Amino acid sequence: MHRRRRTALVLTAAIAAAAPLLTACGSDAHPGAAAVVGGQRITVAQLQHRVDEVRAAQRAAVSDPAQYQQVLAETSSLTRDTLHNMVLDRVIHRAAQDQGVTVTRKDTQQLRAGLEQQAGGAKGLRTAWLQKYGIAPAYLDDNLRLQLEAQKVAARLGTDTSQPAFWKALSRASEELHIDINPRYGTWDVQKSGRADAKTPWVREVTAPSGGAPVTA
Repeated sequence: MHRRRRTALVLTAAIAAAAPLLTACGSDAHPGAAAVVGGQRITVAQLQHRVDEVRAAQRAAVSDPAQYQQVLAETSSLTRDTLHNMVLDRVIHRAAQDQGVTVTRKDTQQLRAGLEQQAGGAKGLRTAWLQKYGIAPAYLDDNLRLQLEAQKVAARLGTDTSQPAFWKALSRASEELHIDINPRYGTWDVQKSGRADAKTPWVREVTAPSGGAPVTA
């Protein structure tokens, strides 16, 4: 496998120890809402639909009933993790807008092509994102676009996604969005650098193979 100089961010399906958490106390002011971000509701129905898509993909990928039960046990926090990521997606997008960076369809397609080569094909990439990050195949391109947005934000700031300057930009974006989380799904705090129950890192570095897209600001 050929290696490139640049690396691609991998956004996991779980919010991680490194991620800034968003202040939210939740309220009954938004009935039926799992969260309100920037004045826009993420409804409980929308959240459940996203979770159901992941579960359906997991079930299709695992034929053995015992193995599927193990998958369920290992992803028991899927609903909460999915909502936290849906919120964080919007935070990253807002930070990208604040920094004046954009990601084109071509950027996403190039990144996907490179990662598919690394994963041994399109199916391998879909399976990897489903198993490791809880991303249903239908949302793979959206996930890759957000990864590129995150890296471009960091590059615009002259830093990388492991540094305080990047997380400060996300915290600022989260404050602008006035996030309100239904307390049944947990809480977020812009002053903290992680979530106590997170088990996986929010980002990790993977080397894109030759032919993959270089991620630049």
